Amino acid sequence: MIYHVVPLDDWLAVPDRPYSPASLSEDGFVHCSPDEETTLAVATAFYRDVRGPLMVLLIDEHKLDVLVRWEAADPAPPPGVDPATRFPHVFGRINRDAVEGMMEIERDEDGRATGLAVWS
Repeated sequence: MIYHVVPLDDWLAVPDRPYSPASLSEDGFVHCSPDEETTLAVATAFYRDVRGPLMVLLIDEHKLDVLVRWEAADPAPPPGVDPATRFPHVFGRINRDAVEGMMEIERDEDGRATGLAVWS
C-alpha cells in the first residue's frame, strides 16, 4: 500500500471520476507516502491548517492504471523523515478502484498529525 493525504471534501468532490488533486497539474504527479509514519509527517508539515476531516487513501499501487515512480523528495523530506526515504509519485489520476481503504488522520489542538483512525 501507498498512502495519499487528502481533505475529505476534496475526495468527495467528484466521486464518479478518477481522483485528480491539484498537485497533478502543478507538479505532474500525485504525491504519496511509503508508510504511516511518513504520512503523519507529511500531514503535519503540509496540511496542519486544513479545516475539516483529513484523510489518508490506502492505495494498492499495483491496481493503478498509471505509472508510479519511487523517488527522493525534492528539495527535502518533511521534518523527521529520513533524507534517504523514497516517495511513490503517481503520474496520473488515481482510479478509485485502486483505493483499498481510507483512514482519518487524528490531529492535536495545534493541527499536528498524531495517528490514523478507522473511518466510519
